[in-house]
Amino acid sequence: EGFVNGRTRMIPNSLRLFAVTVTVVFSGGVFAGEADYKAQVKSTMLLQTDTTAAGQPIRYLPTDKPEVTVRIVEIPPGGETGWHTHPVPGYGYILSGQLTLEVEGKKTLTFDSGQAVIESVDLLHNGKNLGTKPLKILAFFTGEAGKPHTIKK
Repeated sequence: EGFVNGRTRMIPNSLRLFAVTVTVVFSGGVFAGEADYKAQVKSTMLLQTDTTAAGQPIRYLPTDKPEVTVRIVEIPPGGETGWHTHPVPGYGYILSGQLTLEVEGKKTLTFDSGQAVIESVDLLHNGKNLGTKPLKILAFFTGEAGKPHTIKK
């Protein structure tokens, strides 16, 4: 372990380490309860789950070339992502607005500001902003270097 060319070198299956990190971020601390922090630190559970929003079991990508992508996705009122899939695990946090998520063969889901969402993998879906204010999503993808995390359909 260590740094190689400014990048973190990780052991095989190291995405498990990132998954724990994401779990800690989105759950407010799996390994530490509020009593384990100093008094001024507040930890709020946002989401803890073993399935995606579409009900798929969560699986980690086996790779020797892990890569994490973090981005903010902005959708204007009336806008949509277009139908697409993710070949790798993705995690999102709704910063503002409301996300309406159409998932092929599943019911439509809605996520409001302050909610976390676990993206479906290899399942066609379309994100829409049916509201009147901009939608902003903080998105994390745990993928493989040189390969896309989103595929348009």
